[in-house]
Amino acid sequence: MSIRRLTPDLQRELKSPLGLLIPGSFEETTKALKKLIQKEKPVKIVSVGDVVSQNMIKGGINPHVLVVDKRVLREHVEPFEVEVDRTLHVKNPPGVLTEEAWVVMRAALHSSGATRVLVDGEEDLFTMVAVLSAPKGSLVVYGQPAEGIVAVWVTEKTIGRVRNVVDAMEVC
Repeated sequence: MSIRRLTPDLQRELKSPLGLLIPGSFEETTKALKKLIQKEKPVKIVSVGDVVSQNMIKGGINPHVLVVDKRVLREHVEPFEVEVDRTLHVKNPPGVLTEEAWVVMRAALHSSGATRVLVDGEEDLFTMVAVLSAPKGSLVVYGQPAEGIVAVWVTEKTIGRVRNVVDAMEVC
């Protein structure tokens, strides 16, 4: 996989949720997400973003992989405390997916226990990396600012949609 950059057209396309939008407050989204997880029993759970990862953990949901960049809405935040089995570091500039992002995500998904992926740069596009790297039946969760969270099931359909977006990205 080469380094890929998001185009303005793709940025607009990615404004709409890749999966099920769960609107509401932290309490409402966490309650709905817990029900969804209990019902569907995902193979792996991946959280992408500092706020969604922190809220999931506060709400008693423990992702297998947490992808964070110590930023919320582009502003630096102090990292939250979470017990993980290992932390992997990756450099990934804003609006770009590096080869290293794919390697680190696969390593995180294949490790036993909880893994934090700490991104130096921006983690926004890691949802796509997670969907294309996680086993089918996994759940990828990310935040939809000012709306709630988005739950993306890793299925043939979502893999196809995300593959089309990644393939349409500009090769650097």
